[in-house]
Amino acid sequence: MFVEAEHLKLTIKSTSILNDVNLHLAGGKIYGLLGPNGAGKSTTIAVILGLYDTDGGTLKLFDEPAGKHSMEAIQRIGVMPERAGFYDWMSAREYLEWYAELYGGIQFPISDLLDQVGLKHVSNSPVGHFSRGMRQRLALARALSHNPDLLILDEPTSGLDPRGRREIHDLLLSLAREKGTGILLSTHLLDDVDRLCDFIGIIHKGQTVLEGSSNELLNTPGSGHKFRLRLRNIPNADTLPNGVHLTGRKGNWWHVSLSSGINPPLLWRALLKSGWQISEIHGEGNGLEELYFQMTSERGNTFGEELL
Repeated sequence: MFVEAEHLKLTIKSTSILNDVNLHLAGGKIYGLLGPNGAGKSTTIAVILGLYDTDGGTLKLFDEPAGKHSMEAIQRIGVMPERAGFYDWMSAREYLEWYAELYGGIQFPISDLLDQVGLKHVSNSPVGHFSRGMRQRLALARALSHNPDLLILDEPTSGLDPRGRREIHDLLLSLAREKGTGILLSTHLLDDVDRLCDFIGIIHKGQTVLEGSSNELLNTPGSGHKFRLRLRNIPNADTLPNGVHLTGRKGNWWHVSLSSGINPPLLWRALLKSGWQISEIHGEGNGLEELYFQMTSERGNTFGEELL
């Protein structure tokens, strides 16, 4: 296990920051760390990196007890913070060569590293001329420069266009699947988690409220895709196939939740054949989005649905 955190607690200046945080990440896996702003995600990362001594709980890195001075373990970790600083007068190549020296020298050709993150064509350009998205790519290259076993990434695709996001997704999947890199991904982009992550941990108010395999968590009843259907009639709800659940109704709009594995287009045809007069269909977010809101919401039902 690359990271094994159990019941972490941390108080800073009489304020409880972490109350009960658990996180388990193995090599070759990608872990999505989710939670609202101020939930404790960044503090959890800081604890993993040895920047804080905890008040309680246990932490192991690479199956060894971790502490503030476990430098051997820290050197096996690559970190990409949300806001990365650079020397703007350096070129991308110069900066990575300088940074790699901090870890004992270049582990593999810088040109290959720049190519991996899509910056080879600007390798000799000053970083000060880079866009936000290009800086994000350089920050990822910096995290990879010493060939780490564990990557900790904070909002790695922020500022990237859709093509850039897909390229970074593919790179991270390749690192995990082919090199066995463990990746801890802290992000607000649920699409990134949906596509990349094998495991999910949700933190709320300094406490882990949910942790587990993404397949297991998103295959529970009612956790699949949700849709809003506008109907011209009141259908017989007994005609619903297995794995389809009615979750609410407001006027002619009916709310339907589909368990994972159900093909929506085939379902709509089946419902039409059974007498459902559907005039409009709107998606209401994926299973991960619904799960996230359920675990972090402090509000009751505010939409006025008539629960069935």
